[in-house]
Amino acid sequence: MANSLQDQLLKAGLVNKKQVNQTNKAKAKKSKQARKHKTEDVDENKIAAQQAQQERADRDRALNAQREEVREQKALQAQIKQIIQHVKVPREEGDIAYNYVRDSKVKTLYVSPKQQEHLSRGLLAITAIDDELFFLPKKALEKILSRDEGWFHHLAESEVEVADEDDPYKDFVIPDDLMW
Repeated sequence: MANSLQDQLLKAGLVNKKQVNQTNKAKAKKSKQARKHKTEDVDENKIAAQQAQQERADRDRALNAQREEVREQKALQAQIKQIIQHVKVPREEGDIAYNYVRDSKVKTLYVSPKQQEHLSRGLLAITAIDDELFFLPKKALEKILSRDEGWFHHLAESEVEVADEDDPYKDFVIPDDLMW
């Protein structure tokens, strides 16, 4: 019922009896040498299949790591947005212009006198989500920056200068919020 491939090729006339015998002899010789030297028959197809499977597994691992990194970034951004929404200080519209730098451009924001004072002293920080500005306390900004250093923020540096004792103008302090 089931003819071997050799028999089928013989019947079809694609090979002759001499070629079939040569193939059988080569196969027997190879198996005899393998038994004599106790080596396993190396199948190139098996090796190629194992290498392809290993490459697929490596590629899948790299893809999964990339997906996990994207998922972690999204979770981190969601945490930051939640912190901002939770601790934001309501913005009060005012008539005092406060300038800050964003993307190498000077931006102007109109704030109340109280907020202008807090911003200039470094007690309040400015941050943004999708071009919407928020005011945050300094502690909240530090918490955000501990999670993501690249997050946009503006925080005035509160510098405490120690006056020299020899300075003749030590009694005349220049205010930080001096408007020209």
